[in-house]
Amino acid sequence: MTTIAQPLPLRRRLPTTPTLSAIATLVRRRLQLTLRTPRELFVPLLTPILFALVIAPALREALHTGASYEAYVALGTVGLLIPLNAMLSGIGVIVDRDSGAQRELLAAPIPRPLLVVANLVVALTIGALQVVTLIAAALARGIAFDASGSGVLWFGAAALLLGIAMYAVAETLAARVPRQEEYIGRLPAIAIVPWFLAGSLFPIGAMPAWLTFIAKLLPLTHALAVMRYGLLGDSSGLHGIWGMTDPTAMAALSVAVIGAFAVALSALAVRSFARAAIK
Repeated sequence: MTTIAQPLPLRRRLPTTPTLSAIATLVRRRLQLTLRTPRELFVPLLTPILFALVIAPALREALHTGASYEAYVALGTVGLLIPLNAMLSGIGVIVDRDSGAQRELLAAPIPRPLLVVANLVVALTIGALQVVTLIAAALARGIAFDASGSGVLWFGAAALLLGIAMYAVAETLAARVPRQEEYIGRLPAIAIVPWFLAGSLFPIGAMPAWLTFIAKLLPLTHALAVMRYGLLGDSSGLHGIWGMTDPTAMAALSVAVIGAFAVALSALAVRSFARAAIK
């Protein structure tokens, strides 16, 4: 007797939400959560504005330096603002995981990495608003910048890639740290300590040789050097890192370094989030 094989039933696939639509929905949700607590937007801005409007002019007077040093310190505060904003955004991820709707979102028919992407978009949006506010405050104070169109692009590329890299660190740490208290305890070592080593207030060559070597490995050092090259036309920071004579080539190398950090850390963040989601 001949047996007729019956075709196996096809597995029904859950309908998936289009990527752009899903990201837009997740971004709106995260923005609504952030706007409920305005301190997340304004508190990180207070210290950098204090540096730009008060401490930078005071250092210029105390050290008897020119207006160029005031602009130097003002841009250096961008290197404090971006990491702080990114790391504080990570606290929202922990809150969402513990008492928010993250469990429901993980069950939704959307790829899990989109949750990380949406959080990143919100963090970058808030960071961009804060950086623009800081630059506007510095201009209102009379701090002069010497930026061309290409210089603004250099500045924007460095700031964007630094923001991506730092938020990836925040997302990774939030996925691996069980409590907010422990996360906050690690924040200064990640967002503040590197700022003092990265040439924010003085050239990295002024430090001992071993600290200068460490500073050259930090993405923040490269970002600040490119930012100053972009908005001030100052390539001394790039020269302190690479020791070359072509500022454009040095800026491109530093942007490549920041980009490499951004890509590698983002991959780690997505992997850490996915592992934490299945626990």
